[in-house]
Amino acid sequence: MLYLVPTPIGNLKDITLRALEVLQEVDVVLAEDTRNSAKLLNHYQIRTPLSPYHQHNEHKILQHLIDQFLAGKKMALITDAGTPGISDPAFLLVRECIKNDIRVESLPGATAFVPALVNSGLPSNRFCFEGFLPIKKGRHSLLEGLKTEERTMIFYESPMRLVKTLNDLSAYFGEERQCSVSRELTKMFEENKRGGLKEVATYFSQKNVKGEIVIVVQGLNE
Repeated sequence: MLYLVPTPIGNLKDITLRALEVLQEVDVVLAEDTRNSAKLLNHYQIRTPLSPYHQHNEHKILQHLIDQFLAGKKMALITDAGTPGISDPAFLLVRECIKNDIRVESLPGATAFVPALVNSGLPSNRFCFEGFLPIKKGRHSLLEGLKTEERTMIFYESPMRLVKTLNDLSAYFGEERQCSVSRELTKMFEENKRGGLKEVATYFSQKNVKGEIVIVVQGLNE
């Protein structure tokens, strides 16, 4: 059996009692970064063995994991933060488990785009999640296609590319299109900056930006 277990996006208290129970009871915890995940498990005194599972080895070890499941092993998959499969590895393993009639159970829990969306002040009844924009290939065509998107749009971005992405969004969607940038969610220095795309880009160009970042952008005609 495979459990998909969300982990806190910042504050270690943001984990469910059920998640802790599953992590304690499985045979192995598959982790995106075992060093990072060890901090979480150690915090809650969980001694379950950790094994690496990330984008660089997921194809290589996929069949081995399926063999382990078929032999009766129970495993939990976690990422560095948030819900597995949301801009993080999970899809390949889940698909292969389903093909082999291996039970998959996904626990509810933290994911960064939900709090960023609901505190943005932008419509949240209809939205689309785009994850990380392509760095080069496909970036132009994707942004061109989103120019007429009427739903609220959500993107993930890294600190070093934040200003460039905000400027690109401004160029395609218009400088006054409203947005909200959330970083360090649930942590001590959480910040939510709202305003027009150009205004917010200028604001962050004058700062040393750190942390995980969610960009929420107003849809066309909202």
